[in-house]
Amino acid sequence: MDIQRITDMEKKLDLCVSATEELNTALDRIGSVLDEMSALFGYYGSEEWYEDRDGELPAEVKAGVLSEDAVYDQITEIRDTAFRMLETATDILKNRI
Repeated sequence: MDIQRITDMEKKLDLCVSATEELNTALDRIGSVLDEMSALFGYYGSEEWYEDRDGELPAEVKAGVLSEDAVYDQITEIRDTAFRMLETATDILKNRI
């Protein structure tokens, strides 16, 4: 019996359990905003988006959604994240387990 090996493997188990729980929480959160994400991405560049960009907004109205970068950057980020999730899932399924 190797107590050090058991201790090391127990730490690895704890890390895996914690990371999996955190990932599931994050996936639940992303899953809960898919409708909002779809609506936002559909709005970006639409006729309504261009209409909303015309005119003066009161200074207190947050309107980053009308910039050309904020929504585009988010679209790019979520797609990059989705590809990363696919790559990680593939690695887990093909190589790790």
